[in-house]
Amino acid sequence: MNQKAESLNLTHTHFVTPHGLDDENHYTTAYELALLTDYALKNEKFKNIVATKTTTINVNGYPRTISNTNELLGNLNGVYGVKTGFTFNAGRCLVSSCNRNGMDIIVVVLGADTKNQRTRDSRNVINYIYENFEYVNLSDYIEKSFAEYQKFYEANVHLEKTTTLPILTLTKLDNYDFPLKENSSNALQIKFYTLNKVSSQLEAKSKIGSLAVYYENQLLCSLNILLENELLQNSWHYYFVNILKKFSF
Repeated sequence: MNQKAESLNLTHTHFVTPHGLDDENHYTTAYELALLTDYALKNEKFKNIVATKTTTINVNGYPRTISNTNELLGNLNGVYGVKTGFTFNAGRCLVSSCNRNGMDIIVVVLGADTKNQRTRDSRNVINYIYENFEYVNLSDYIEKSFAEYQKFYEANVHLEKTTTLPILTLTKLDNYDFPLKENSSNALQIKFYTLNKVSSQLEAKSKIGSLAVYYENQLLCSLNILLENELLQNSWHYYFVNILKKFSF
C-alpha cells in the first residue's frame, strides 16, 4: 500500500494497517484522499461497487440484502460514490464523487462530529461547486497569447553564431477544459519563461522555455516551448563581411 502511495506521489500518506484504524503512523490528507479516489475510480469494477445503493448476497445459503452507508448516494443529484469512514480520532468522514452536466468532482469531508454534519457539509460543498464553477476552454486564450509572444521573442532574442530566427512551437495539453469560477477570466494570467539567447548549437525540437497559466496566482497548467527549426551556423563569409564593416571608413 505504501509503495502504491509513493507511485501516486502521495507524499503525505502512510499506511500501517489495511483496515485503517487509528495509529499515529497511519495518516493521509483530504487532498491526497481525493487523488487516491480519482485513481481508484478509473477501475470500472471499483466504480460500479461504490455506486451500488443496495445488493443481495448469499450467506450460508440464505439471501441477505446489504446497503451502502453513503447517505448521499441516491439522494443527491449526480452522486455516484464513494466511501464513508469513522474512527474516534478521524471522526465522521465522507468521500463523494459527483457528475453533473459533464463536470466530474470529488469532495472530501473529514473530522465531522456526526453523520448529519458530514452529509450537510458534503452536500453544501457539492452544490456550491456546481452553482459557482464552470468549465472554461483555454485553448484559444493560450494560442493567442503564444502567437503574440512569438513576435516579441523574434524581435528581442539574442542570436549567437547564427542569423536564423528561431521558430517556436508549443507542446499540447491532453485537456484544455478547466473548472473556473464563473465570469472570472480576468483572474487568468500567462507567464513565459524562455532563453534570452539562442545559438546554432541548439538542436531543433530542443526545449527553450515554458508557458505557465496562472489562475488567481495559482499555477493551473504548464506547457513546454520548443525550438521548431534548426539554427544554421554562420559561414566564414558572414564573419568576413562583418570584419570588413568594422574596419571600413
